Amino acid sequence: MAARPTAVRTAGRVLLYVVLLAAAAGIMLPFAWMIISSLKMNNQVFTAPVQWVPDPFRWQNYADIWLKADMVTWLKNTTILSVTVTLLQVLTGSFAAYGFAKMRFPGRDALFLVYLGTIAVPWQSYMIPQFQMISGWGLNNTLLSIVLLQAFGAFGVFLMKQYYESIPDSLCEAARIDGLSEYAIWWRIMVPLSVPAIASLTLITFVNTWNDYLGPLIYLRDRELWTIQLGLKSFIGQYNAEHALIMTGSVLSVLPIALIFLAGQRYFVEGIATTGVKG
Repeated sequence: MAARPTAVRTAGRVLLYVVLLAAAAGIMLPFAWMIISSLKMNNQVFTAPVQWVPDPFRWQNYADIWLKADMVTWLKNTTILSVTVTLLQVLTGSFAAYGFAKMRFPGRDALFLVYLGTIAVPWQSYMIPQFQMISGWGLNNTLLSIVLLQAFGAFGVFLMKQYYESIPDSLCEAARIDGLSEYAIWWRIMVPLSVPAIASLTLITFVNTWNDYLGPLIYLRDRELWTIQLGLKSFIGQYNAEHALIMTGSVLSVLPIALIFLAGQRYFVEGIATTGVKG
């Protein structure tokens, strides 16, 4: 009789793995098609049925894109924005989260709820006033405009606050007794203990900033200020589009994100798993 439950569990586990593999294949299929399309001639990208094996393999696309487009400038601008915004969001988010999680002051919970409620407000609802404000400051058509708009984020504060609440308050109390200031407690105790949450916030912010299209489209007009997402748009003309080069540029755009995710995958999973656990 004991063999039957074991067989059922084994069959259930096999079925689960099959479902997970099918789901993974479905998710990875568009990326595989993108990589394959980057090695095709332009007129072979949208053939029907899909040509899964390029004939011939056109590796020249990865050389042509650097000659036909200003990829170095676009990647440089995207990197500057992504790194700067990520550093600022991690700094401001973790510091504000410490105040909400470990300090006591009147109206703390109400203020946090109001701040958190900004996540529910769609950006499109205040996009025009925000644009007028940035234009009034004379920062329109500058990289600084994107940095200022994205330097603070309620999601980062929420993520870090949830993780900080899993750290015992006794550590902070002991540090206060030893004479540490709140700034020192945050920097010397909370930050080192929250590496997984910081890694999660870093990855999420970097990916969102790297892939942002609408923000740079609104605020960055000069070609030398374009990001990679805006640059790929230049391959689409009035009467034709260089689809193979668009796919090549997309592969080059996704590659840094994939490498960063693989490098910080362990911390990312741990940070996401523990931000909902309170001590």
